[in-house]
Amino acid sequence: MRIVTAQELESWLASGTILEKDARGPKVVALDSGLLLKIFHTRRHPVLARLQPAAKRFTHNAKALLSIGIAAPAVSEYFWLDLQAGLSACIYQPLPGHSIEQLYRQSPEKMHSLLPALASFIRQLHLRGIYFRSLHLGNILLLPDGNYGLIDILDMRFKGHSLNPRLVQRNFQHLRRYLERHKLADFQLEELIAQYRDAP
Repeated sequence: MRIVTAQELESWLASGTILEKDARGPKVVALDSGLLLKIFHTRRHPVLARLQPAAKRFTHNAKALLSIGIAAPAVSEYFWLDLQAGLSACIYQPLPGHSIEQLYRQSPEKMHSLLPALASFIRQLHLRGIYFRSLHLGNILLLPDGNYGLIDILDMRFKGHSLNPRLVQRNFQHLRRYLERHKLADFQLEELIAQYRDAP
């Protein structure tokens, strides 16, 4: 992994548009090339962050998803921003489409028609052994072709076998808490779970 200079980073930030940030600084930046710069502000100890750079894990997860036909960001490069602090980043091609959360907030009444395909998509993830702890409505995109894709995929593990009921339950518990935190309690979660159980 190369180390990006402070001047190169400053150039990206100056010419790009910051889409997400927190108290630690920019998290996602839209570059003038049309690509996205994602910065991983890790809370891990710098030594651990250097051993397992977040940008490298994100890239690995994206490639693993794409290899089995699940739409994910296509990473073109990952690198260090600050090696000593364990701060890494990557540049990727964004997925087209809208998150389920965006669609639900725009037209809650239309969500009912999306639930069967959404439930089937989540079930296929679980059957393929993909445990995405951060699975929520903001991380699932409805693509222009009607299929679904995943973004913000750092927090993901590939089990090599279908998920056991305990992990499936934990995934839906996380989704339930997300809905409560983001004032989306009216989302038809119980119907989604019922559709999930009946999905092929």
